[in-house]
Amino acid sequence: MKIPQTITEKILSQHSGKNVYADELAIVNVDGAMASDTTAPYAIKTFYEMGGKQVWDASKCALVIDHASPAPNERVANLHKMMRDFVKEQNIKLFDVGEGICHQLMVEHNFVKPSQLFIGADSHTCTYGALNAFSTGVGSSDLAAVLLTGKIWLKVPQTIKVIFNGNLPSNVSAKDLILHLGKHLGIDGATYQTIEFHGEAVEKLSLAGRMVMANMVIEMGAKAGIFTGKGLSLPYEFKTTEADEGANYIRTLEFDVTNLKPQISFPHSPDNVFDIEKAIGTPIQYAFIGTCTNGRLEDLHEVAQILSNKKIADGVRLLIAPASKQVYTDALRDGTILALTEAGATFIPSGCGPCVGSHLGVPADGETVISAANRNFRGRMGNPNCEVYLSSPAVVAMSALKGVISQP
Repeated sequence: MKIPQTITEKILSQHSGKNVYADELAIVNVDGAMASDTTAPYAIKTFYEMGGKQVWDASKCALVIDHASPAPNERVANLHKMMRDFVKEQNIKLFDVGEGICHQLMVEHNFVKPSQLFIGADSHTCTYGALNAFSTGVGSSDLAAVLLTGKIWLKVPQTIKVIFNGNLPSNVSAKDLILHLGKHLGIDGATYQTIEFHGEAVEKLSLAGRMVMANMVIEMGAKAGIFTGKGLSLPYEFKTTEADEGANYIRTLEFDVTNLKPQISFPHSPDNVFDIEKAIGTPIQYAFIGTCTNGRLEDLHEVAQILSNKKIADGVRLLIAPASKQVYTDALRDGTILALTEAGATFIPSGCGPCVGSHLGVPADGETVISAANRNFRGRMGNPNCEVYLSSPAVVAMSALKGVISQP
């Protein structure tokens, strides 16, 4: 008789050719692999050192130039050239400067689908759990081995089941849900575990909302975050993987979100989370919307709803980096870009620059930033002498409008 399995155990079993369970080691076949410009150069170098001649399946591999895009200096430009030469040699897909952030692109271009197993050389690869896929980040050398063999070994993670019951208040979003969870679990409360999402509140979320939550499970140390397929809508036919009744979870957390308030993460840790009231009135100089967490079209629409026909506060700069060129062009066609530009926003190329502090928006000493990103560790945005608060796009937009942290 088969022992009941979690979603993670079932997907890893399907990809290993045998039933596997938490804490077992498994060699699994990979459905796709990706690296960005922070990790691809070393992965390429290691691939050749391993004797690599040809990647295992060119159609399943992608490289993305997004973290320092466009190149801010000669050294990075040469690393980008190295990537361009490699994809030309290997006949694999390259998403070049300005095309988008890797995690948005993998979903937009169907590099990853429900029930699949995807490996990326970036910690936020866990984002694809929004699709009911098992996806996780690895280092460059592990990624090189995946490019060579199409396989990886994993210890099967234990799973935390998280249930969000109730209907979200109108001014509360997926970002608030995941920040709220981070407050309860802490920065290492899910280390090398999967967080499996269930409940009425998450089943009603869009794909973009699910991506926000899966994206940030790594801020609790999780190996992966994965959603039930219930309520998932995609533009193609798909089959999801669901947990068996009686599956073994290391713990179960249940929340009623009916009265949840907007959440905000205080400096200098993503789990330093409070209800918005604690921060209201804090002066800001810099507001940022974008990243692989909250730079999607529905986020820009939410911001435009707040800022249309208004002007951001004097002394505040609002930078927006759409998650992809597709997001930007869609927002251009429907008037969102114009509305936000007239409100005082500045659009920068799609990429990770301000989030990781590489370029395109480093704060000055003593400045306070309100950001829709996923991390606010000291120095995360490129300057250890500033303070970064994390919240939803709606909070960021309202704060830019008022000049102080404000509730939407």
